[in-house]
Amino acid sequence: MPLMPKATAVWLVENTTLTFQQIADFCDMHPLEVQGIADGEVAVGIMGQDPLTNGQLSKDEITRCEADESSKMELLKAKEAVANPRRKVPRYTPVSKRQDRPNAISWLIKYHPELKDAQISRLLGTTKTTITAVRSRSHWNIVNIKAQDPVLLGLCKQIELEAEVLKASKSNKRTLKAAAANAETAE
Repeated sequence: MPLMPKATAVWLVENTTLTFQQIADFCDMHPLEVQGIADGEVAVGIMGQDPLTNGQLSKDEITRCEADESSKMELLKAKEAVANPRRKVPRYTPVSKRQDRPNAISWLIKYHPELKDAQISRLLGTTKTTITAVRSRSHWNIVNIKAQDPVLLGLCKQIELEAEVLKASKSNKRTLKAAAANAETAE
């Protein structure tokens, strides 16, 4: 089922020659409801949502189904179903969660020492100064800091954490290989 099925149905009714049954099957609606959209009785005031621009349908799929009234439209599979696109804006952390950042930093330093400060900063939306203070145990509130998983605290997603850990481990392997190669050539 597409995102925003009624808005998608409105767009399909207005911009294609698909049958009511095809649109109803695709949007998981009743054909009479789709007919009501076409008649202007249902979904009044709803802006149509183009399924082509948001990657739910292809133009070829619509053309194929317009040519054959008995065929059903298939929703396109997302290329990255789980991972979100990379953020372009700085990460915002709500005020209520900001006191949890040092706890998350402590957890990452303890359980993932391979992560660089820049990676921790990206994950948690914190500064390198705070990371350094927690690492050197000179943070103003160090006595109250307890290592807590940032995913459980809601400061980052598990997939983001795994991606950064994987990136750090690949970087460390490359560094070790380069060091071993330099040691061999020095001998």
